[in-house]
Amino acid sequence: MHVERRISLAKRIQHDPNPDGIDRRGFLECMAWAGTGMAWGIAAGVPTSRVFGQPARKTQSVHFVQISDSHMGFNGPANQDVVATLQAAVDKINALPEQPEFIIHTGDLSHNAKAEQYDTLDQVLRGAKAKQVFYVPGEHDTVGDHGSLYLERYAKTNNATAGGWYSFNHKDLHFVGLNNSAMLDGMGSLGDEQLNWLEADLKGQPASRPIVVFAHIPLWAAYPEWRWATQDSERALTALKKFGSVTVLNGHIHQVMQKVEGAVTFHTAMSTAFPQPAPGTAKGPGPMKVPDEKLKSVLGITDVKSVSVANSLAVMDSTLADS
Repeated sequence: MHVERRISLAKRIQHDPNPDGIDRRGFLECMAWAGTGMAWGIAAGVPTSRVFGQPARKTQSVHFVQISDSHMGFNGPANQDVVATLQAAVDKINALPEQPEFIIHTGDLSHNAKAEQYDTLDQVLRGAKAKQVFYVPGEHDTVGDHGSLYLERYAKTNNATAGGWYSFNHKDLHFVGLNNSAMLDGMGSLGDEQLNWLEADLKGQPASRPIVVFAHIPLWAAYPEWRWATQDSERALTALKKFGSVTVLNGHIHQVMQKVEGAVTFHTAMSTAFPQPAPGTAKGPGPMKVPDEKLKSVLGITDVKSVSVANSLAVMDSTLADS
């Protein structure tokens, strides 16, 4: 795999037989690190797109929101009030014209896995109109205690295994929550036990069923130089090859990156706490300070809806600064 690099706007519009006049490759490249502006649809594994404001063609039937990397307990120059920005994310979700059926949190709930940090997270999320929240852990949720407190508090809530992974069906979609927060050589890892479980879980699903996989660390080589990848993800992706529509949602890198490979769309979300630099623009990853008045413009949520046209999923990002 390779990282899709940003290209100039002049290269974006090329000949395209699609009726919306938007070049697919151009937008894939141009939106690689963009936070807003594009809705992605996956229809039987074929990517389609539309600009915000252009209506979907069919009635939406499944609706959920992804948030990520809330880092309760963090207090540094990049954000001295992560509770306030998480609350802003909840307020934004509550203000959506159509309320989501549930929320998915893709890890790093806490900054260093303390009970009081989870307490604060729970208190803020209780204010969400969508009461069901599905979690997966990030590496910050496993620091110090190998994730035991996280598992004690959230695994039972989500009917997860002892290792923190689980699956469920919602309407005609199959959701799989994975725990790849074990860090080996700086990269995420799934491990044989979880991969064996995943293969058995997917074996019972029809190939026509849309699959949504969510985990903390990207399941593709988003930027190997900074260890933004999962070292044993290839086996997981092989198990997903039979499906015509697969959407993989991740966090960890605190910015939007998207990639399409065959029937699989990879999407990483913004944080609700602080941004990280774009790949290659700094010595390494980590909390990035921006002017206070710009902070909400680099934090956000991901709104995911299915539309009743060939099992399509629209994935839309918006920042906390968007009205």
